[in-house]
Amino acid sequence: MNKIHIGFLHPGAMGISLAETAKNTGHTAYWVSQDRSPDTYGRAVSNYLVEMQSIEDLCDACSVIICVCPPHAAVAVAEQVMGCSFAGIYADVNAISPQRLKRIGQSMTDTGVEFVDGGIIGGPAWTPQSTVLYLSGRAADQIASCFAGGPLATEVIGADIGKASALKMCYAANTKGTTALLCAIVAAAEEMGVRKELEEQWSRDGSDFAQHTLARISRVTAKAWRFSGEMEEIASTFEAAGLPEGFHLAACDIYQRIAKFKGADPIPPVEDVLDALLYPEKK
Repeated sequence: MNKIHIGFLHPGAMGISLAETAKNTGHTAYWVSQDRSPDTYGRAVSNYLVEMQSIEDLCDACSVIICVCPPHAAVAVAEQVMGCSFAGIYADVNAISPQRLKRIGQSMTDTGVEFVDGGIIGGPAWTPQSTVLYLSGRAADQIASCFAGGPLATEVIGADIGKASALKMCYAANTKGTTALLCAIVAAAEEMGVRKELEEQWSRDGSDFAQHTLARISRVTAKAWRFSGEMEEIASTFEAAGLPEGFHLAACDIYQRIAKFKGADPIPPVEDVLDALLYPEKK
C-alpha cells in the first residue's frame, strides 16, 4: 500500500478520530495550525498530526483533503482550498444538505478537483464499527481505502454526489431532531407545572425513559451550538424533497437557546437547561 499524505480541515473531536484511522491505515495525517483554537492545537499535537502553517502549504503537501467542519463553514473552507489550485481528491464529510453539497462539488469539479460526498453517522470514531462514514462519488472507493485500518468504518453507496449527505440528513433528522423535541416537551411541562407528573408517566412499568431523557437534555448542550446549523441544513433538505421544513427550523431555535452552554464543564443540570429554553432572553 502506498502511503498517502492526507490533510484534515479541521481536526475537532470528530476530525481527529478520522485522522487517527488514516494513520492506522499507514498514511500521514496533516493539519493547518493557522487561526485554530488551543483545543484544536492540543488535539493535533497529542495525536502526532503533521503541522502545516497554512492551507496553501497543506494543499501543496497532500493529495487528499478531508473537510470536517461545522456546517456554516463548509463553503468557506472549500473556497480556500480552491483558491490554492488544489488538484487532488477533496472529501466534504460535513453535515450539510445535498443541494448545498452539490453546489460545492460542482464548483470544485470545475476547478479540477475530484470531489467526494461524505456523511458521518455516529460519534468520534474510537471504537470499531461504532461510526460509519458513508461515501458517494466517482472517487469514493479511494477515500474509503484511506480508512481501511479502522476503527472508522466506511460504506460506499454509489457514484452520485449528494447521496451520502442525503442519508446523513435523514438520519440526523431523527436522532438530533428528536432530542430537540424532547427538550421542548420537558421545558413545556416544566413551565406548565406538570413535569413531575410527566416523568412519573414515562416511568410507569419500570421504564427508564424519563431518566435517560433528562440525561440526554443535559448532554446535548455540549454540541447544541453545532447542531443548530445542522437543523437548518435538514430543514433545507426536507424543503427540497417537498416536505415541511418547520420541524427542524424549530429544532434549530431550540439548540440556539442552549448554545451558550458550549464548553461547560461539568455539563449543566437539567434545571439550568430548561431555564435557558424557557427564558432565552436571559444571559
